Amino acid sequence: MNDRPDAVLLDIAEGVATVTLNRPERRNAIDDATRLTLIDTLEHINADESVRAVVLTGAGSAFCAGGDIKGMKERMEAPVGRVGFNGWKRQKSTHRLIMTVHTLDKPTIAAVNGASSGLGSDLAFACDFVMVSEAATFAMAYRKRGLIPDGGGLYFLPRRVGLPRAKELIYSARTVGADEALAIGLADRRADGDVVTAARAWAGELAEGSMIALALAKSILNRGPDLPVEQVLALSSEAQAVCYATDDHRDSVRAFLDKSARR
Repeated sequence: MNDRPDAVLLDIAEGVATVTLNRPERRNAIDDATRLTLIDTLEHINADESVRAVVLTGAGSAFCAGGDIKGMKERMEAPVGRVGFNGWKRQKSTHRLIMTVHTLDKPTIAAVNGASSGLGSDLAFACDFVMVSEAATFAMAYRKRGLIPDGGGLYFLPRRVGLPRAKELIYSARTVGADEALAIGLADRRADGDVVTAARAWAGELAEGSMIALALAKSILNRGPDLPVEQVLALSSEAQAVCYATDDHRDSVRAFLDKSARR
């Protein structure tokens, strides 16, 4: 059970769920309780058929500062014989969070309103798209803590910017601003005005049409870069067979034919 449910806020309007990390005093750093709350919130959203798209953002001036340093301190103070196992359990929870974001059946947009560092950057890259404000920054800062990217960055970052640039960003742990993020592919769009408002508008556009077709396409796209073309085509055939039987497909075909007949 989570003892701090207010660490994550949820607002649903017009089919778009806005999920806000709500620890501004800690720059929205993710501790154990926040991680569990975020997983629960996302799983709830995925099961809610009224939600057709998701925006993830942070309260205050930061998107997410990564893992909570206080939690790191507690981990180091654990008995020597427990350090490795405790870390393994925390890794499982972190990976569950990242995979929950990555595999949501709905389009997801990270509305990066300020600094995102370490796990915060990984969390943004696990979304389908990244929208930035002028104040947005990214930093794969793990090396500064003697760590490697453990929140999916080793997977998502090369797919966004290519392997050599991903290595440079991870090795240097440097901070990337909004302009460079857009130029190199870390981000997809810049907001004109409030980034959450802009992301919600974009999410509304992505939510139009068949959600079944979108979910099936997304499930294949997420795996596609690692599969041979023959397997992608086989998965596409199976998914298309499902689409053929949906009301979305039948209704859209009938509507098109009726419109053509009236011309």
